[in-house]
Amino acid sequence: MRAYPRERFSSEVTLSLSQVTQFADAVGDNNPIHHDAEYAATTRFGRPTASGPHATSLLLALTASHFSKKGAMLGLEFCVRFRRPIYADETIRLEWLVVKVAWNEKLRGEIVELRGRIKGQDGKTSVGAKGRVLVTDRL
Repeated sequence: MRAYPRERFSSEVTLSLSQVTQFADAVGDNNPIHHDAEYAATTRFGRPTASGPHATSLLLALTASHFSKKGAMLGLEFCVRFRRPIYADETIRLEWLVVKVAWNEKLRGEIVELRGRIKGQDGKTSVGAKGRVLVTDRL
């Protein structure tokens, strides 16, 4: 087995305003909450926030980084729930827990079920996630 139930992996990332703006630009997200501090100050959040795709991509990328050390890895499905904002210049913690591992003969690899989250600097969950990945010898 390349993955084990109850296996945990995580990382911390600090998102600068510049990174938040560059990511939003790169994906075509023109929402001023990601680009304009003056505008963001007038919103319920009071300051610039990272976009949902930005936060999600970091969380999903962690699965690829972790499992590609153990074999070939392919994301199969992910579901996310946005609970609280992630602010520019905030240090966030990305976390995953392996819930279940099952061999799949057709795909010739392990289907790994995951539960994940992003915790804000205050320790509260900002994003919750579920996912499934394939870990195998070769794609």
